Amino acid sequence: MALLKTKEIRGMRPEDLKIKFKELSDELMHERGVAAMGGAPASPGRIRALRTNVARIHTIMRERELAEAKKKAGTKATAKESKPKETAAKKAAPKPRPKRKKAVKIAAARKPAAKSEEETK
Repeated sequence: MALLKTKEIRGMRPEDLKIKFKELSDELMHERGVAAMGGAPASPGRIRALRTNVARIHTIMRERELAEAKKKAGTKATAKESKPKETAAKKAAPKPRPKRKKAVKIAAARKPAAKSEEETK
């Protein structure tokens, strides 16, 4: 099984793509079943080639689906794309706490803890 080229896949009609996708998926399931049963596959690279072909077809089908959706949306999609998106870091960036001056830190460290009334008596 040779890999299908992207150019060949793009040249297919949507109905043909669905049929080919179904055939390859079934064939892949069969090959995986043979491998799971412990049988040696006739061609070791066949499973990989099938997976690659299925992925290519699925990708092209999805691209076409998105292109159709974009055509239906018309100018709405282009207006949304032109605005720069805010990142999550910009939206919820916490404010840093104010820095304490060095003298205040030293004074706080040297200051003895307050004694209770019983200790002062």
